[in-house]
Amino acid sequence: MQGEIYREIAGALERREPIVLATVARTRGSTPRKTGAKMVVRQDGTFFGTIGGGCGEAEVWQEAMTAFEDGKPRIVTVDLTQPTDGDDKICGGVMDVFVERIGQGSDADSV
Repeated sequence: MQGEIYREIAGALERREPIVLATVARTRGSTPRKTGAKMVVRQDGTFFGTIGGGCGEAEVWQEAMTAFEDGKPRIVTVDLTQPTDGDDKICGGVMDVFVERIGQGSDADSV
């Protein structure tokens, strides 16, 4: 899957389409994905890859959409220790996810 993520990033850069890359930077306890898991979010809201699904992934997706607007990288802490409404299972862990815009208008353009 990692190779496919990098191909997705390369393709977006070739097309000069900005994307946001979300990477699990640190985990504590039981989490659906481990450090290094990646998700690419496109400007139209579609995405490729996963950092775990469910409410936590939705929270990171929302921050990714904000990163398209302001261009600022951020760390999103996803707390999976509390019960949620619905059928979601409690993993019992916490993930820190680094969210960064890549492509037009980002700091990566100058690298």
